[in-house]
Amino acid sequence: MTTGGLARRLGVSPTTLRSWDRRYGLGPAVRADGRHRRWTPRDVAVLEAMCRLTSAGVPPAEAARAAQEAAAGEAAARSGGAAAAGETAAERRTEVDGSGPAPAVRSTAVEGATPPERLPPAAGSLTPEVDGPRPGSGRRSHAAGALPLGDVRQECRGLARAAVRLDAPAVDGQLASAVERYGLAVAWEEVMVPTLHAVGRKWASSGDRYVEVEHLLSWHVSTALRRVTPSSRAATPWDTAQGPVVLACLPGEQHTLPLEALNAGLTERGLPTRMFGAAVPLEALTAAVRRVGPAAVVLWAQGRSTASIPLARHIAATQWGVRGARSHPTVVLGGPGWAGRSVRGMVRPSSLTEALSVLTARYENGARGRPTDGQAD
Repeated sequence: MTTGGLARRLGVSPTTLRSWDRRYGLGPAVRADGRHRRWTPRDVAVLEAMCRLTSAGVPPAEAARAAQEAAAGEAAARSGGAAAAGETAAERRTEVDGSGPAPAVRSTAVEGATPPERLPPAAGSLTPEVDGPRPGSGRRSHAAGALPLGDVRQECRGLARAAVRLDAPAVDGQLASAVERYGLAVAWEEVMVPTLHAVGRKWASSGDRYVEVEHLLSWHVSTALRRVTPSSRAATPWDTAQGPVVLACLPGEQHTLPLEALNAGLTERGLPTRMFGAAVPLEALTAAVRRVGPAAVVLWAQGRSTASIPLARHIAATQWGVRGARSHPTVVLGGPGWAGRSVRGMVRPSSLTEALSVLTARYENGARGRPTDGQAD
């Protein structure tokens, strides 16, 4: 395998591979014509172990040593097994027809041999005594690797590499670990979003080369968010006293992951929600608001082309209830599409944490839409 092909497979740059060769001796066993690098399956296995360990936060020098020791142990085990099989076959020939060599009498006490050392643990199963940061240590990484990550948490680097390798189990494990260690809001804002943005930038600058990476990562992020969202929960007084939070993307808007994160966070806090997802038609959204009587409606717009202020005002003016006691919802504008646009009476939080705080306060204050005269704010 060539260096370029291996770099694409591992999700690192060719420069990183050359650096690992120079610093830690993780180079190819074969160099064609004395110049071109050709990586053998054993070389690839060592580097895959190196990537797994560094993605988990193990320092590169320690990861390289462990990966090499594990590969050497596996090779020794294979060669030892082959030798044992050959000896057994020869012994069987001796017993049957005397053609094989006479069996040797082996005794460490007589020959002075030392017992074999215990093989090192396999890559990825290092003992707790290994020094260095652990997954979720909060250590930040300035190395961009194969994706333009910038100054981000160490977990972003591991998640990005796993995504570029299309290593679904590793992506799933990294996401679950981040949520467990930091909580949903921090994991979303400081691990998931930076990695998603980096993949998006790489896709935009590389044509369609990284579309499969973006799709795999998005799928697993969605899965992680749904895992946080309970499939069922006990009813709370807010369900009937104030109505749910309606979450919907505006017509033409397909980006649902931010709403999925907000839905998971609200459910985690015990607030009732109704998630309608991508590209909800105005007529359907208006009908849903009138039917469920929500305390708030979150309208997501990723781009300016879908951020419609007249539509937002229409939803804010939608009423329900009996004459003389009619109510309307609080409208929350979410997404970068609303940037630079201010609408009186509507809230535009800048982050998931702020959106959760705004909506939680909305319920705690108990101020479900006030009576109106039918005019939008």
